[in-house]
Amino acid sequence: MIRRPVAAGSFYPSMPDRLRAQAGDLVAGDLPKTRAIGAVVPHAGYIYSGKISGAVYSRIVFPDVFVIVGPNHTGVGAGVAIMTEGQWETPLGQVPIDVDLATAILRNSQAIEEDQVGHQREHSIEVQLPLLQACGRPFSFVPICLFSSEYAVCRDVGSAIARAVARSDRSVLVVASTDMSHYVSREQAAIKDRLAIEAIIACDPQRLHRVVRREGITMCGFHPTTALLVAAQELGATSAELIGYATSADVTKDDSSVVGYAGLVIT
Repeated sequence: MIRRPVAAGSFYPSMPDRLRAQAGDLVAGDLPKTRAIGAVVPHAGYIYSGKISGAVYSRIVFPDVFVIVGPNHTGVGAGVAIMTEGQWETPLGQVPIDVDLATAILRNSQAIEEDQVGHQREHSIEVQLPLLQACGRPFSFVPICLFSSEYAVCRDVGSAIARAVARSDRSVLVVASTDMSHYVSREQAAIKDRLAIEAIIACDPQRLHRVVRREGITMCGFHPTTALLVAAQELGATSAELIGYATSADVTKDDSSVVGYAGLVIT
């Protein structure tokens, strides 16, 4: 199966030349690189959050495989949806799903289901691919889309990923795709997002899950990020670094209602 792009022309340019130029500007190739276990990146339109995502991808040693875990904004499909075969298309070409790793993750999990429907209209994973393609190196990936947000589900997904990655003979980076606070003032976003960011820096999945729910932080991908932190813990993560933080107000100049964007690297 070839999964066609749904975010081209809205979240990023649909014309290959324009997309290649924009994505290439966002991903710098000459920065010091870190061999990372995981990363947190936003998924808004490139004009808003592309600099943050690009800064994260510019700081990592490029792996063979990306496991990209994103939220399900549409509510369609399985509670946790994975695709284990096929290719995803962007204006820059097709990216293959890593069959072996995806199958291993699915086999390790009680919560994940093989499901294409949950991915068909969802942008949170798709918008990462052109930025990775702009890095100019071949890669495969595993798409996992979460609608379920219970901690037990996040733990199941994270553990399934960790076990599969630990047994793989290739380099793998686990990526959580999330934006931070939505439609609050810039001041409120800074306060609430700091609480979530501190939990990520502490590599503490339970703390992140708890603080997001307790404080009402409108972080759309807190459950993929929780799953990432579970996986990172099991893979030996000891630290995380905030690479950048921004809000939509940096572009719109409207401080009254913003979306926050954070980029972090976990090692």
